Amino acid sequence: MTQCRLCGSTDLAGVVDLGATPPCERFLTADQLEEPEITYPLHLQVCTSCWLAQIPPLITPEDTFTEYAYFSSYSTSWVEHARTFVADAVERLRPSFVVEVASNDGYLLQHVVERGIRCLGIEPSANVGQAAVDKGVPTRTDFLSPETGASVRAEHGPADLVVANNVYAHIPDVIGFTQGLRNLVADDGWVSIEVQHLLTLIELNQYDTIYHEHFQYYTVASAQRALASGGLALVDVELVPTHGGSIRLWAQPAEVAGEPGPRVIDVLDREKAAGLHELSGYTEFAERVAGVRRDLLRFLVDAAAEGKTVVGYGAPGKGNTLLNHCGVRPDLLAYTVDRNPYKHGRFTPGMRIPILPPEQIGADRPDYVLVLPWNLRDELVDQLSYIREWGGRLVFPIPTLEIVS
Repeated sequence: MTQCRLCGSTDLAGVVDLGATPPCERFLTADQLEEPEITYPLHLQVCTSCWLAQIPPLITPEDTFTEYAYFSSYSTSWVEHARTFVADAVERLRPSFVVEVASNDGYLLQHVVERGIRCLGIEPSANVGQAAVDKGVPTRTDFLSPETGASVRAEHGPADLVVANNVYAHIPDVIGFTQGLRNLVADDGWVSIEVQHLLTLIELNQYDTIYHEHFQYYTVASAQRALASGGLALVDVELVPTHGGSIRLWAQPAEVAGEPGPRVIDVLDREKAAGLHELSGYTEFAERVAGVRRDLLRFLVDAAAEGKTVVGYGAPGKGNTLLNHCGVRPDLLAYTVDRNPYKHGRFTPGMRIPILPPEQIGADRPDYVLVLPWNLRDELVDQLSYIREWGGRLVFPIPTLEIVS
Protein backbone atom coordinates (compact mmCIF):
# COMPACT_ATOMS: atom_id res chain seq x y z
CA MET A 1 0.00 0.00 0.00
CA THR A 2 1.54 3.30 -1.04
CA GLN A 3 -1.14 5.84 -0.13
CA CYS A 4 -3.36 6.47 2.90
CA ARG A 5 -7.02 6.01 1.99
CA LEU A 6 -8.10 8.86 4.23
CA CYS A 7 -5.60 11.70 3.72
CA GLY A 8 -3.66 10.52 0.66
CA SER A 9 -0.26 10.63 2.38
CA THR A 10 2.44 8.20 1.27
CA ASP A 11 4.07 8.20 4.73
CA LEU A 12 2.99 4.77 5.96
CA ALA A 13 4.83 2.79 8.64
CA GLY A 14 4.56 -0.95 9.26
CA VAL A 15 2.97 -2.03 12.56
CA VAL A 16 2.69 -5.83 12.32
CA ASP A 17 2.97 -8.32 9.44
CA LEU A 18 0.85 -11.45 9.90
CA GLY A 19 1.94 -13.14 6.68
CA ALA A 20 -0.66 -14.20 4.13
CA THR A 21 -4.04 -15.75 4.92
CA PRO A 22 -7.29 -16.53 3.12
CA PRO A 23 -10.24 -14.19 3.76
CA CYS A 24 -11.51 -15.08 7.22
CA GLU A 25 -15.16 -15.83 6.35
CA ARG A 26 -14.52 -18.09 3.33
CA PHE A 27 -15.40 -21.34 5.07
CA LEU A 28 -14.82 -24.40 2.93
CA THR A 29 -17.22 -27.19 2.07
CA ALA A 30 -15.98 -30.77 2.02
CA ASP A 31 -15.93 -30.65 -1.79
CA GLN A 32 -13.48 -27.74 -1.69
CA LEU A 33 -10.84 -29.43 0.45
CA GLU A 34 -8.91 -30.65 -2.59
CA GLU A 35 -8.95 -27.20 -4.20
CA PRO A 36 -6.39 -24.42 -3.76
CA GLU A 37 -7.13 -21.35 -1.65
CA ILE A 38 -6.10 -17.81 -2.50
CA THR A 39 -4.24 -16.03 0.29
CA TYR A 40 -3.61 -12.32 0.67
CA PRO A 41 -0.97 -10.42 2.66
CA LEU A 42 -2.11 -9.21 6.06
CA HIS A 43 0.17 -6.31 6.93
CA LEU A 44 -1.09 -3.55 9.23
CA GLN A 45 0.37 -0.11 8.59
CA VAL A 46 -0.28 3.31 10.10
CA CYS A 47 -0.31 6.65 8.31
CA THR A 48 2.09 8.99 10.07
CA SER A 49 0.16 12.01 8.80
CA CYS A 50 -3.43 11.30 9.98
CA TRP A 51 -2.68 8.18 12.13
CA LEU A 52 -5.28 5.98 10.47
CA ALA A 53 -4.16 2.35 10.85
CA GLN A 54 -5.04 0.33 7.76
CA ILE A 55 -4.38 -2.66 5.54
CA PRO A 56 -4.37 -2.65 1.73
CA PRO A 57 -7.80 -3.22 0.12
CA LEU A 58 -6.80 -6.53 -1.48
CA ILE A 59 -10.35 -7.88 -1.44
CA THR A 60 -13.52 -5.92 -2.11
CA PRO A 61 -16.64 -5.74 0.06
CA GLU A 62 -18.49 -7.34 -2.84
CA ASP A 63 -16.17 -10.37 -2.54
CA THR A 64 -17.05 -10.79 1.12
CA PHE A 65 -20.52 -9.52 1.86
CA THR A 66 -22.67 -10.62 -1.09
CA GLU A 67 -23.21 -13.87 0.85
CA TYR A 68 -21.99 -13.81 4.42
CA ALA A 69 -21.44 -16.42 7.12
CA TYR A 70 -21.83 -14.15 10.17
CA PHE A 71 -25.26 -13.82 11.79
CA SER A 72 -25.25 -11.40 14.74
CA SER A 73 -28.17 -12.96 16.59
CA TYR A 74 -26.22 -16.10 17.51
CA SER A 75 -24.52 -14.06 20.23
CA THR A 76 -26.96 -13.64 23.10
CA SER A 77 -24.89 -10.91 24.72
CA TRP A 78 -24.65 -8.94 21.47
CA VAL A 79 -28.44 -8.99 21.02
CA GLU A 80 -28.83 -7.77 24.60
CA HIS A 81 -26.26 -5.04 23.94
CA ALA A 82 -28.36 -3.91 20.97
CA ARG A 83 -31.59 -4.00 22.99
CA THR A 84 -30.07 -1.79 25.68
CA PHE A 85 -28.74 0.64 23.08
CA VAL A 86 -32.15 0.96 21.42
CA ALA A 87 -33.89 1.53 24.75
CA ASP A 88 -31.45 4.27 25.73
CA ALA A 89 -31.38 5.94 22.29
CA VAL A 90 -35.17 6.00 21.96
CA GLU A 91 -35.54 7.46 25.45
CA ARG A 92 -32.98 10.19 24.76
CA LEU A 93 -33.56 11.06 21.09
CA ARG A 94 -37.23 10.13 20.49
CA PRO A 95 -36.56 9.23 16.84
CA SER A 96 -39.41 8.76 14.40
CA PHE A 97 -37.25 7.06 11.76
CA VAL A 98 -34.15 4.91 12.38
CA VAL A 99 -31.80 3.54 9.72
CA GLU A 100 -29.12 0.96 10.43
CA VAL A 101 -26.29 0.41 7.97
CA ALA A 102 -24.97 -3.17 7.84
CA SER A 103 -28.07 -4.24 9.74
CA ASN A 104 -27.21 -7.95 9.47
CA ASP A 105 -30.03 -10.27 10.54
CA GLY A 106 -32.09 -7.63 12.33
CA TYR A 107 -30.40 -8.17 15.70
CA LEU A 108 -30.82 -4.42 16.54
CA LEU A 109 -33.71 -3.14 14.46
CA GLN A 110 -36.01 -5.87 15.77
CA HIS A 111 -36.07 -3.88 19.00
CA VAL A 112 -37.00 -0.72 17.07
CA VAL A 113 -39.83 -2.58 15.32
CA GLU A 114 -41.11 -3.80 18.70
CA ARG A 115 -41.45 -0.17 19.79
CA GLY A 116 -43.52 0.73 16.75
CA ILE A 117 -40.88 3.09 15.35
CA ARG A 118 -40.41 3.26 11.59
CA CYS A 119 -37.04 1.84 10.53
CA LEU A 120 -35.01 0.49 7.64
CA GLY A 121 -31.99 -1.77 7.49
CA ILE A 122 -29.40 -1.48 4.71
CA GLU A 123 -27.62 -4.83 4.45
CA PRO A 124 -25.43 -5.93 1.52
CA SER A 125 -25.62 -9.69 2.20
CA ALA A 126 -28.83 -11.03 0.74
CA ASN A 127 -28.81 -14.25 2.78
CA VAL A 128 -28.34 -12.40 6.08
CA GLY A 129 -30.77 -9.62 5.17
CA GLN A 130 -33.45 -12.21 4.42
CA ALA A 131 -33.20 -13.39 8.03
CA ALA A 132 -34.01 -9.81 9.09
CA VAL A 133 -36.99 -9.64 6.72
CA ASP A 134 -38.25 -12.90 8.22
CA LYS A 135 -38.24 -11.13 11.62
CA GLY A 136 -40.35 -8.29 10.24
CA VAL A 137 -37.47 -5.82 9.83
CA PRO A 138 -37.71 -3.80 6.57
CA THR A 139 -34.39 -4.32 4.80
CA ARG A 140 -32.82 -3.03 1.60
CA THR A 141 -30.09 -5.16 0.04
CA ASP A 142 -27.36 -2.69 -0.84
CA PHE A 143 -23.95 -1.26 0.02
CA LEU A 144 -23.90 2.25 1.43
CA SER A 145 -22.50 4.91 -0.87
CA PRO A 146 -23.30 8.60 -1.28
CA GLU A 147 -25.79 7.61 -3.96
CA THR A 148 -27.45 4.95 -1.78
CA GLY A 149 -27.78 7.42 1.08
CA ALA A 150 -29.37 10.00 -1.18
CA SER A 151 -31.72 7.39 -2.67
CA VAL A 152 -32.93 6.19 0.74
CA ARG A 153 -33.43 9.77 1.90
CA ALA A 154 -35.47 10.59 -1.22
CA GLU A 155 -37.67 7.52 -0.79
CA HIS A 156 -38.09 7.38 2.98
CA GLY A 157 -37.08 10.81 4.25
CA PRO A 158 -34.12 11.71 6.46
CA ALA A 159 -33.36 9.57 9.50
CA ASP A 160 -33.36 11.02 13.00
CA LEU A 161 -30.88 8.31 14.00
CA VAL A 162 -28.45 6.42 11.78
CA VAL A 163 -26.70 3.44 13.38
CA ALA A 164 -23.53 1.85 12.00
CA ASN A 165 -22.26 -0.88 14.32
CA ASN A 166 -19.15 -2.85 13.39
CA VAL A 167 -19.08 -1.65 9.79
CA TYR A 168 -16.92 1.50 9.80
CA ALA A 169 -13.83 -0.70 9.66
CA HIS A 170 -15.25 -2.84 6.85
CA ILE A 171 -15.30 -0.32 4.01
CA PRO A 172 -12.25 0.70 1.96
CA ASP A 173 -13.91 3.90 0.69
CA VAL A 174 -14.14 5.51 4.11
CA ILE A 175 -14.83 8.97 2.67
CA GLY A 176 -17.63 7.82 0.36
CA PHE A 177 -19.19 5.74 3.13
CA THR A 178 -19.13 8.71 5.51
CA GLN A 179 -20.75 10.88 2.86
CA GLY A 180 -23.43 8.19 2.59
CA LEU A 181 -24.07 8.47 6.34
CA ARG A 182 -24.39 12.23 5.99
CA ASN A 183 -26.90 11.83 3.18
CA LEU A 184 -29.01 9.49 5.30
CA VAL A 185 -29.19 11.58 8.45
CA ALA A 186 -31.48 14.53 9.06
CA ASP A 187 -29.81 17.93 9.19
CA ASP A 188 -30.29 17.95 12.97
CA GLY A 189 -30.09 14.16 13.42
CA TRP A 190 -27.56 11.84 15.00
CA VAL A 191 -25.17 9.18 13.74
CA SER A 192 -24.02 6.46 16.15
CA ILE A 193 -21.05 4.32 15.16
CA GLU A 194 -19.50 1.45 17.11
CA VAL A 195 -16.07 0.24 16.09
CA GLN A 196 -13.23 -1.52 17.88
CA HIS A 197 -10.83 0.89 19.58
CA LEU A 198 -7.25 0.69 18.35
CA LEU A 199 -6.12 1.61 21.86
CA THR A 200 -7.43 -1.64 23.36
CA LEU A 201 -6.42 -3.65 20.29
CA ILE A 202 -2.80 -2.70 20.87
CA GLU A 203 -2.77 -2.62 24.67
CA LEU A 204 -4.45 -6.05 24.98
CA ASN A 205 -2.72 -7.81 22.05
CA GLN A 206 -6.00 -8.24 20.15
CA TYR A 207 -4.24 -8.79 16.86
CA ASP A 208 -6.63 -11.49 15.71
CA THR A 209 -9.14 -8.75 14.93
CA ILE A 210 -6.84 -7.77 12.07
CA TYR A 211 -8.25 -9.46 8.98
CA HIS A 212 -9.07 -8.61 5.40
CA GLU A 213 -12.63 -7.48 6.13
CA HIS A 214 -11.25 -4.81 8.47
CA PHE A 215 -9.65 -2.27 6.20
CA GLN A 216 -8.93 0.30 8.92
CA TYR A 217 -8.53 0.48 12.72
CA TYR A 218 -9.55 3.63 14.58
CA THR A 219 -8.45 5.77 17.40
CA VAL A 220 -10.88 8.52 18.34
CA ALA A 221 -8.43 10.94 16.71
CA SER A 222 -8.46 9.16 13.33
CA ALA A 223 -12.22 8.54 13.54
CA GLN A 224 -12.74 12.27 14.12
CA ARG A 225 -10.83 13.00 10.90
CA ALA A 226 -12.73 10.31 9.00
CA LEU A 227 -16.10 11.70 10.07
CA ALA A 228 -15.05 15.21 9.05
CA SER A 229 -14.23 13.92 5.56
CA GLY A 230 -17.94 13.31 4.96
CA GLY A 231 -19.40 16.38 6.65
CA LEU A 232 -19.95 14.94 10.14
CA ALA A 233 -18.50 16.19 13.42
CA LEU A 234 -17.75 14.09 16.49
CA VAL A 235 -19.72 15.35 19.50
CA ASP A 236 -19.39 12.58 22.09
CA VAL A 237 -17.79 9.17 22.60
CA GLU A 238 -18.50 6.24 24.87
CA LEU A 239 -16.12 3.41 25.74
CA VAL A 240 -18.05 0.14 25.50
CA PRO A 241 -16.78 -3.38 26.28
CA THR A 242 -17.96 -5.12 23.11
CA HIS A 243 -15.39 -6.84 20.89
CA GLY A 244 -12.75 -6.50 23.56
CA GLY A 245 -13.13 -2.73 23.79
CA SER A 246 -14.95 -0.47 21.34
CA ILE A 247 -15.76 3.20 20.92
CA ARG A 248 -19.28 4.42 20.32
CA LEU A 249 -19.01 7.63 18.34
CA TRP A 250 -21.85 10.13 18.40
CA ALA A 251 -21.76 12.56 15.49
CA GLN A 252 -23.96 15.19 13.90
CA PRO A 253 -23.84 17.16 10.66
CA ALA A 254 -20.99 19.63 10.99
CA GLU A 255 -23.34 22.58 10.49
CA VAL A 256 -25.21 21.93 13.76
CA ALA A 257 -22.72 20.01 15.89
CA GLY A 258 -21.28 21.73 18.93
CA GLU A 259 -17.77 21.40 20.25
CA PRO A 260 -16.58 17.88 21.21
CA GLY A 261 -17.66 16.99 24.72
CA PRO A 262 -15.41 16.20 27.70
CA ARG A 263 -15.44 12.44 27.04
CA VAL A 264 -13.94 13.04 23.61
CA ILE A 265 -11.16 15.14 25.11
CA ASP A 266 -10.54 12.52 27.80
CA VAL A 267 -10.15 9.63 25.33
CA LEU A 268 -7.96 11.73 23.03
CA ASP A 269 -5.71 12.40 26.03
CA ARG A 270 -5.55 8.66 26.82
CA GLU A 271 -4.59 7.85 23.24
CA LYS A 272 -1.92 10.52 23.26
CA ALA A 273 -0.51 9.21 26.54
CA ALA A 274 -0.31 5.72 24.98
CA GLY A 275 1.72 7.12 22.08
CA LEU A 276 -0.92 6.45 19.42
CA HIS A 277 -0.76 9.96 18.00
CA GLU A 278 2.89 9.33 17.11
CA LEU A 279 4.90 6.30 15.99
CA SER A 280 6.20 5.35 19.45
CA GLY A 281 2.94 3.67 20.48
CA TYR A 282 3.14 1.12 17.66
CA THR A 283 6.75 -0.06 17.75
CA GLU A 284 6.52 -2.92 20.30
CA PHE A 285 3.24 -4.43 19.13
CA ALA A 286 4.78 -6.91 16.68
CA GLU A 287 6.97 -8.50 19.38
CA ARG A 288 4.00 -8.91 21.73
CA VAL A 289 2.06 -10.56 18.89
CA ALA A 290 4.94 -13.00 18.41
CA GLY A 291 4.75 -13.81 22.12
CA VAL A 292 1.04 -14.68 21.89
CA ARG A 293 1.84 -17.04 19.01
CA ARG A 294 4.70 -18.76 20.84
CA ASP A 295 2.66 -19.25 24.01
CA LEU A 296 -0.34 -20.75 22.21
CA LEU A 297 1.78 -23.11 20.14
CA ARG A 298 3.75 -24.20 23.20
CA PHE A 299 0.52 -25.06 25.02
CA LEU A 300 -0.95 -26.98 22.07
CA VAL A 301 2.24 -28.93 21.35
CA ASP A 302 2.67 -29.85 25.03
CA ALA A 303 -0.98 -30.91 25.29
CA ALA A 304 -0.61 -33.16 22.24
CA ALA A 305 2.58 -34.68 23.64
CA GLU A 306 0.76 -35.48 26.89
CA GLY A 307 -2.12 -37.15 25.03
CA LYS A 308 -4.60 -34.42 25.98
CA THR A 309 -7.48 -33.54 23.67
CA VAL A 310 -8.01 -29.91 22.65
CA VAL A 311 -11.00 -28.65 20.66
CA GLY A 312 -12.16 -25.15 19.82
CA TYR A 313 -15.27 -23.17 20.61
CA GLY A 314 -16.48 -20.76 17.93
CA ALA A 315 -15.51 -20.12 14.33
CA PRO A 316 -15.34 -16.31 14.22
CA GLY A 317 -13.36 -14.33 11.70
CA LYS A 318 -10.86 -13.36 14.37
CA GLY A 319 -10.27 -17.03 15.12
CA ASN A 320 -9.13 -17.65 11.59
CA THR A 321 -6.51 -14.90 11.81
CA LEU A 322 -5.19 -16.54 14.98
CA LEU A 323 -5.23 -20.09 13.62
CA ASN A 324 -3.53 -19.16 10.35
CA HIS A 325 -0.91 -16.93 11.94
CA CYS A 326 -0.05 -19.63 14.47
CA GLY A 327 -0.26 -22.49 11.95
CA VAL A 328 -2.74 -24.47 14.08
CA ARG A 329 -3.97 -27.49 12.13
CA PRO A 330 -6.21 -30.43 13.10
CA ASP A 331 -3.31 -32.32 14.66
CA LEU A 332 -3.27 -29.66 17.40
CA LEU A 333 -6.96 -28.64 17.36
CA ALA A 334 -9.18 -31.56 16.43
CA TYR A 335 -12.19 -29.44 15.56
CA THR A 336 -14.11 -26.36 16.61
CA VAL A 337 -17.83 -25.92 17.22
CA ASP A 338 -20.19 -23.06 16.47
CA ARG A 339 -23.83 -22.21 17.18
CA ASN A 340 -24.37 -21.06 13.58
CA PRO A 341 -25.76 -23.99 11.51
CA TYR A 342 -24.47 -22.31 8.34
CA LYS A 343 -20.94 -23.32 9.37
CA HIS A 344 -21.65 -26.91 10.39
CA GLY A 345 -19.91 -29.43 8.15
CA ARG A 346 -17.61 -26.75 6.77
CA PHE A 347 -13.93 -26.14 7.45
CA THR A 348 -12.02 -23.07 8.56
CA PRO A 349 -10.17 -21.23 5.79
CA GLY A 350 -6.47 -21.99 5.53
CA MET A 351 -6.06 -24.44 8.40
CA ARG A 352 -9.14 -26.49 7.38
CA ILE A 353 -10.27 -27.38 10.86
CA PRO A 354 -13.71 -29.07 10.91
CA ILE A 355 -16.64 -27.07 12.32
CA LEU A 356 -19.23 -29.10 14.21
CA PRO A 357 -22.36 -28.39 16.29
CA PRO A 358 -21.74 -27.39 19.95
CA GLU A 359 -23.18 -30.68 21.23
CA GLN A 360 -20.02 -32.43 20.06
CA ILE A 361 -18.11 -31.10 23.06
CA GLY A 362 -20.44 -32.88 25.51
CA ALA A 363 -20.19 -36.10 23.50
CA ASP A 364 -16.37 -36.12 23.35
CA ARG A 365 -15.54 -34.59 26.76
CA PRO A 366 -12.20 -33.01 25.72
CA ASP A 367 -9.54 -31.98 28.23
CA TYR A 368 -9.36 -28.39 26.94
CA VAL A 369 -11.63 -26.04 24.99
CA LEU A 370 -9.82 -23.22 23.19
CA VAL A 371 -12.18 -20.21 23.12
CA LEU A 372 -11.72 -18.35 19.83
CA PRO A 373 -14.36 -15.57 20.35
CA TRP A 374 -12.59 -14.49 23.56
CA ASN A 375 -14.52 -11.20 23.44
CA LEU A 376 -17.63 -13.13 24.54
CA ARG A 377 -15.85 -14.45 27.62
CA ASP A 378 -18.57 -13.87 30.21
CA GLU A 379 -21.27 -15.35 27.99
CA LEU A 380 -19.19 -18.40 27.06
CA VAL A 381 -17.85 -19.16 30.53
CA ASP A 382 -21.48 -19.59 31.53
CA GLN A 383 -22.45 -21.57 28.42
CA LEU A 384 -19.49 -23.93 28.79
CA SER A 385 -19.64 -24.39 32.56
CA TYR A 386 -20.76 -28.00 32.01
CA ILE A 387 -17.24 -29.06 31.00
CA ARG A 388 -16.36 -28.98 34.70
CA GLU A 389 -18.31 -32.24 35.01
CA TRP A 390 -15.34 -34.14 33.59
CA GLY A 391 -12.57 -31.77 34.61
CA GLY A 392 -12.41 -29.92 31.31
CA ARG A 393 -10.75 -26.50 31.23
CA LEU A 394 -11.18 -23.39 29.10
CA VAL A 395 -8.24 -21.77 27.33
CA PHE A 396 -8.20 -18.10 26.35
CA PRO A 397 -5.36 -17.15 23.97
CA ILE A 398 -5.64 -13.35 24.22
CA PRO A 399 -4.45 -10.97 25.69
CA THR A 400 -2.12 -13.62 27.10
CA LEU A 401 -2.60 -17.37 27.36
CA GLU A 402 -4.89 -18.22 30.28
CA ILE A 403 -6.16 -21.66 31.33
CA VAL A 404 -9.20 -21.58 33.63
CA SER A 405 -11.14 -24.34 35.37
